[in-house]
Amino acid sequence: MAFLAETLSRVKPSATIAVTQKARELKAQGREIISLSVGEPDFDTPENIKQAAIDAIRRGETKYTPVSGITPLREAIAAKFKRENGLDYKWQQTIVGTGGKQILYNAFLVTMNPGDEVIIPAPYWVSYPDMVLLCGGTPVFVDTKLEKNFKLQAEDLERAITKRTKWVVLNSPSNPSGAAYTRDELKALTEVLLRHPHVWILTDDMYEHLTYGDFVFTTPAQVEPTLWERTLTMNGVSKAYAMTGWRIGYAGAPDSLIKAMDMVQGQQTSGACSIAQWAAVEALNGPQDFIPKSRKVFEGRRDLVVSMLNQAKGLKCPTPEGAFYVYPSCAEALGKVSPAGKRIETDEDFVSELLQAEGVAAVHGSAFGLGPNFRISYATSNELLEQACAKIQRFCASLR
Repeated sequence: MAFLAETLSRVKPSATIAVTQKARELKAQGREIISLSVGEPDFDTPENIKQAAIDAIRRGETKYTPVSGITPLREAIAAKFKRENGLDYKWQQTIVGTGGKQILYNAFLVTMNPGDEVIIPAPYWVSYPDMVLLCGGTPVFVDTKLEKNFKLQAEDLERAITKRTKWVVLNSPSNPSGAAYTRDELKALTEVLLRHPHVWILTDDMYEHLTYGDFVFTTPAQVEPTLWERTLTMNGVSKAYAMTGWRIGYAGAPDSLIKAMDMVQGQQTSGACSIAQWAAVEALNGPQDFIPKSRKVFEGRRDLVVSMLNQAKGLKCPTPEGAFYVYPSCAEALGKVSPAGKRIETDEDFVSELLQAEGVAAVHGSAFGLGPNFRISYATSNELLEQACAKIQRFCASLR
């Protein structure tokens, strides 16, 4: 009898973590590597947030917290939803988790039965389908198109819904494409969902504050308030406040779902780190001037990377509305041969040869369910981005 559970055969390791690890190994061997694989702001956590954590330590806020989070943080989350999204959640209708991943995983865990389906637009964040599989559900992928800026279309959503559909996952701005839905684009999707009252909406708004130009962020329950009763609105402090390592995600949802998630979290981790929670209170309630400053920096980086990649032979890179990723197509590189003599058959071959030839680490698009593309994170300095993009241009020119 096998010792490990059969469930493990349904999932695979995170491709983004795998690429990052490979880049680290090459660096350890003495190679000069520019890693554009990590979805993590390169800014430091703002000083007022760090100070709030220090103050919490000194006050002795070092004990277990309630499973769903400390009341001041849940109140801050409810206030944030009202202030920024026009959503009315009581603080009791919020929950705090150890990162956004725990929020998503627990939502699937408490709702999925064998045979239940979750609609996931591709390209998708690598963890969505594996979370669904671990919880006994079936991911249903709906491909998007570069020509439509990688956004789910209403008619495609309509076709994908069955009587077994339990959730549709919407991530705007998106990891990996950076695509963000306008109010009108979301309205088209919510019109479909109004016709299917058995389908719940799980909206991942983690990159909410990282949108560029005159783009205005909206979230599904804001666009169509009657969907509030079957929407889980997930967010966190990791991206906007450069707090990835603090591991605080949160969500608002109807009482029944929050109570169910609280119950399973009580048997998993219990409450998130107490000090990180007090830091998150300051992040949400304190000065927000850090956000527009970092947004402006990211927008400049986006424009730099899009411009340089579109000058690379055979690449086509759309301009995303948000997040800190681009998702260029490398379709024209397929069938060509790298300087090392390797024939490039897939986007995975492309990024592997790019890493070996030029020392630039990116993530292949097939890991996100849609290729032939690759993802680049521009959450690093302009200097490194210029160097990396020049190397990518050189690599593309070397293919024969």
